[in-house]
Amino acid sequence: MKQLGERARKAAAALALAPAAQKNEALVAMAAAIRRNANVIIAANAKDLAAAAERQLKPSLVDRLRLTPDRLEAIARGLEDIAALPDPVGRVLSRWTRPNGLEISRVSVPIGVIGIIYESRPNVTADAGGLCLKSGNAAILRGGSDSFESSRAIVACLAEGLASAALDPAAIQMVPTADRAAVGDMLSGLGGTIDLIVPRGGKSLVARVQADARVPVFSHLEGICHVYVDRDADPAMAQAIVLNAKMRRTGVCGAAETVLVDRAVADTALKPIVRALMDAGCEVRGDAATQTAVAGVKAATEEDWSTEYLDAIVSMKVVDGVDEAMAHISRYGSQHTESIITGNAATAEKFLRTVDSAIVLHNASTQFADGGEFGFGAEIGIATGKLHARGPVGVEQLTTFKYQVRGNGQVRPV
Repeated sequence: MKQLGERARKAAAALALAPAAQKNEALVAMAAAIRRNANVIIAANAKDLAAAAERQLKPSLVDRLRLTPDRLEAIARGLEDIAALPDPVGRVLSRWTRPNGLEISRVSVPIGVIGIIYESRPNVTADAGGLCLKSGNAAILRGGSDSFESSRAIVACLAEGLASAALDPAAIQMVPTADRAAVGDMLSGLGGTIDLIVPRGGKSLVARVQADARVPVFSHLEGICHVYVDRDADPAMAQAIVLNAKMRRTGVCGAAETVLVDRAVADTALKPIVRALMDAGCEVRGDAATQTAVAGVKAATEEDWSTEYLDAIVSMKVVDGVDEAMAHISRYGSQHTESIITGNAATAEKFLRTVDSAIVLHNASTQFADGGEFGFGAEIGIATGKLHARGPVGVEQLTTFKYQVRGNGQVRPV
């Protein structure tokens, strides 16, 4: 592990100076290698899926793990999309001249070596590696044991792309073991070689990272996302958005886990939404008002309001207007993603300004909580903290800055 960090530090120093064209060449070559080795990656993924079946992994987690030709093509396109983004390194963020003639510039620079610890999703391997490369950072990837074989096959393609562009393959390395002790090594900083840790996974993983890390962390605790259906919502729009927010992909962090409905439209909007969810195979757990409105709704417990199901389960509650909806979100939410469905511009603006989450939407599905949908090319994850990066973590969020000061002989007066 120590050698892994040392190789990454050396690669990061060279990568920080690599021109944009060379990094883009590597990204395009990575995409080509993934397409060329699609059968190899699918075969490796089949081993992971077989192991998941033996462990009786939840269907939603198996879906996260599964790679198909279409998903592999999406991974390849994601790398090409990253290549097409503007280079985030070397941007002059601001510039000014002091009265003494000193010219001061704040310039974006890479962070250095980034450790990414994640679970299940093999696509994160390519996304994280590609984003780190574009932003001039070396990456040390520690995927979950569930996706070990898939991730190893993808990293081989990334290394092939780096080498073809005359970049050090050590710029993107995978921890070669599924042993949990390797996570502890990364959290300790690998002898000072890791500058930042990005955890992407379940609550227990992220909680451990936040508690044990000796280096800075981009935090993403969990995605307890809400949709609030206001009294001025269009019923058809509300039903379509809620259904998409919950059921498009239940295992993503932007999936809605709680739906709040204004009491003023409980008789008109609530029933169609509940029935649409149940018809789609979703288990609905509701408060007393929701249970009364539709037969078959299970009773929600206090625990349900703070649960990230990552499955075809949703909690529903009838609230007295936008203020109670916002109070519920403030109490039970994880500051990830929330959406309001309303035709009232003033109510929407109040929700957008007041709700303290990384992403707040109006008349749109929470499943848009995604770096690709934001135009970032891809993302390492959704940061729910408030320092440096918040929301989708793309290439710009993977840079920091330094000050460059140019003078012509100035000395500071005594």
